[in-house]
This record gives sequence, structure tokens and C-alpha cells, in this order.
Amino acid sequence: MTASRALVLGILALTTVLSPCGGEDDIKADHVGSYGLSFYQSYEDNGQYTFEFDGDELFYVDSDKKETVWRIPEFGQLTSFDPQGGLQTLATAKHNLGTLMKRSNSTPATNKVPEVTMFSKSPVLLGQPNTLICSVDNIFPPVVNITWLRNSKSVTEGVYETSFFFNRDYSFHKMSYLTFIPSDDDVYDCKVEHWGLEEPVLKHWEPEVPAPMSELTETVVCALGLSVGIVGIVVGTIFIIQGLRSGGTSRHPGPL
Repeated sequence: MTASRALVLGILALTTVLSPCGGEDDIKADHVGSYGLSFYQSYEDNGQYTFEFDGDELFYVDSDKKETVWRIPEFGQLTSFDPQGGLQTLATAKHNLGTLMKRSNSTPATNKVPEVTMFSKSPVLLGQPNTLICSVDNIFPPVVNITWLRNSKSVTEGVYETSFFFNRDYSFHKMSYLTFIPSDDDVYDCKVEHWGLEEPVLKHWEPEVPAPMSELTETVVCALGLSVGIVGIVVGTIFIIQGLRSGGTSRHPGPL
């Protein structure tokens, strides 16, 4: 791809936005250029090249690690993708981003406030392996820190995080997974940090274990069950007697 063609493509397909981060000295501004499903950002000078098929992400190229990351690792055993192809695209995106930043006079955009939800992958049964999912939506810029806590202590084992997914409104979403074994002694939190938040967001989760019935409740339930059983026996006996009487009467012929 020639430089002129790349520039034209950048002007047509690139959305350039600048995200100041509250003006704090310890937080840098982020300039983000989005090219379809991929993006490049000035913060930490990296980007992400994403490839999808039929709406599902197959892989992305991490510019920081310079490697292809497969959404399902088994796919990488069946085929391959040279990360250099994605890195070349990101190099073009970096060049175009710098050009358009100058043309836009670094016009600032507003940080979005992420929306965080947390849920289990399947119905929870104590002692049975499961997965907690922390979904973070409405992310802009695409710089977010997602961590897991068990009983207020950091958890890193069994954690998997997706790449950034691109939304139609030019924001992003990302999901983090934690495999765990539910126990009534453990509670979990998903902690999300982002420039659009005044303070980190904590989404809490704990297993919903049904409360044991009290002795009075058990007694009432047993009494009701016994009463229903007795009523059923009485009603059944009455129907049997009526049936026998009706049958006995029908066996006597009437007068000729």
C-alpha cells in the first residue's frame, strides 16, 4: 500500500479523537485513531489489530507484545496469522493518527463513564466449577484496568481477559473471566479503573445460598403434607364406595 493511498484510507476510515484525563499530572492524554475494528492510540504508543468472522472475534494482534492472540487458543493450532501483517497496518495507523492530530489542533473529547456488569456463566452450584464474567461497556478511551478480588484479596490465577471490542458509537467494551469453585465462604469483586471514573468501581458477587428452614416451618410443612394425604385418602375411599354401589345396582335387572 502506497503512502498516499494509506493517507486517503486513513482520512476516510479514521475517527480521530483526543481524550484528556482530567488534567491530573500523573495521567496522560490519549489520542485514539479507530480504523474499522482496529485502533491505534498515543497512550503508551500501542494499538490493536482485530480480525473478526461473522461478527465473532477470531484473533487480535497486540502491538506491545508483537504477537497474535487467538480468542480460542485451539484455532491457533489449526491455522496461523503472521503478526507482522497487523503491525504494518498499525504502523500506517500511527502515521495517519499523527497527521490528523495536527489537522484537528488536538481538539479534546470527553472521557466516557464505563458501565460494569457481573454475572456467572452458568447457574451456581456450590462446589461445582464455574466462571464469573465481568463485562465493561462504554469504554473510551480504550485504557482500562480490570482486577479480581476474592474476600478483598487480589486474584490472578484463572483470569482471562478479552481484547477491546469496538462499538458503533466509537466506544469500546471488554470482558474479563475468572474461573472459580463457588463456596459459601467466598465473595468476589470485579474492580474497574478508568479515567472516566472519579474512583474505581467495585461490582460485588456472592453465592445465593437458600436459607435453611426453621424447625417451625418444617413442622408446618409436614403437618400440611399429612393433612393433604389424609384428605386424599378419605376422598378416594368415598369415590370407591360410590363406585361399588353404582356397580352393584346396575347388576340387578329391572322388571320385564
